[in-house]
Amino acid sequence: MRYISNVNKTLPLTRLPGTMTTHLIRVFVYGTLKPGEINYQQYCSLYPIHTQPAIAQGRLFQLSLGYPAMIPGDGRVQGVILSFEDPQLLSTLDDLEDYHPHRLPEENEYQRQQILVCTPSEQPLGNVWAYFMTLEKIQLLGGVEIPEGNWGTQGNCSKF
Repeated sequence: MRYISNVNKTLPLTRLPGTMTTHLIRVFVYGTLKPGEINYQQYCSLYPIHTQPAIAQGRLFQLSLGYPAMIPGDGRVQGVILSFEDPQLLSTLDDLEDYHPHRLPEENEYQRQQILVCTPSEQPLGNVWAYFMTLEKIQLLGGVEIPEGNWGTQGNCSKF
């Protein structure tokens, strides 16, 4: 299947003539699901995904488990928007992030919610899904704030 799309126009995805228009599911990722990180290859590389660097408002923490967590806040978290068609991928990501919408929030590791994101040059990109952890869980997991808001597998800032 071929697609016609523009980096700045990810919704809706316009297909070739004679096919339907489909709305993309967009998720802001800031850790192991970013391209080049360990879970991107396993969970996202088989789907027709568009990626775009993005910034979200929040605070980012390195957990003792080796991956990051984000909470709401006044800082800037650097990440990537993954855009895809298949709603099953969102369910798969929910499982990975230990988020189940019908459980009590304290029973989930992360909470999924819509947030507003922008480009690195601060141009609005609209609302996307993102996974947040509570500050209490971050503290229980030995979280250390990453003031730069950019996580990489080596504990340093990764590039887009």
